[in-house]
Amino acid sequence: MPNHDEFARLVEIMAILRGEGGCPWDREQTHESLRPYLLEETYEVLETIDSGQWEQLPDELGDVLLQIVFHAQIAKEHGTFDIDVVARKINEKLIRRHPHIFDDAEARTAEEVKHRWEEIKLSEGNKSVLHGVPTSQPALNRAFRVQEKAAGVGFEWTDIKGVWEKLGEEMDELRVASESADRRKIEDEIGDLLFSVVNLARFLGVNPEDALRGTIMKFVRRFQFVESEMAKASMTMNQKNLDVMDKFWEQAKQQEI
Repeated sequence: MPNHDEFARLVEIMAILRGEGGCPWDREQTHESLRPYLLEETYEVLETIDSGQWEQLPDELGDVLLQIVFHAQIAKEHGTFDIDVVARKINEKLIRRHPHIFDDAEARTAEEVKHRWEEIKLSEGNKSVLHGVPTSQPALNRAFRVQEKAAGVGFEWTDIKGVWEKLGEEMDELRVASESADRRKIEDEIGDLLFSVVNLARFLGVNPEDALRGTIMKFVRRFQFVESEMAKASMTMNQKNLDVMDKFWEQAKQQEI
């Protein structure tokens, strides 16, 4: 069972830090000033998961939890809500949106659960199934979530064949647009192509944000290997030495760096 004493201690520590005679930095923070820290701590959790450093995960999750408690303490001081309200709200939501667990509804598969979840959200007064997808999150992940939510109510290709055809169609349209001088049109077609790639990833059961993040990490590892080998060879990283850089790049690939 969870040790509620530790959570209560965290809430108490936060109140002390924000209280009279507390930490000057903590006392001057606001909901707005804390925004970048919440985002940063969340990304650090993702990096820890990506690297598989599970022993560090409790620390990183604790940093995210601190941000939640921090916001709740600020709200309590303003008389708007406290951490108990935060916990009660999510408890009520979980019970309400899982009638197949806490009531007599049925849902045999994960897909049925997702579909019912969106139906319940609409019944709660949301005007659109797309409500709740933050506009501030990375565009790739937002595209994935928008598509996922639309698919949750049946707005979906019947099979992956249509997805492949749409991807090819967008490639052709981008190719035509690239031959013009209309930068706005090119940007629009690149957006359509990326949106279609996200849809393909979703159909194949891959999160495109995770896939691209992994590819970026792989590129960084291999590029840094090339930099290291070029330095050992006393060669400069420039276009004139592209053939040598390509050789080291292939070596990095073969070594699965």
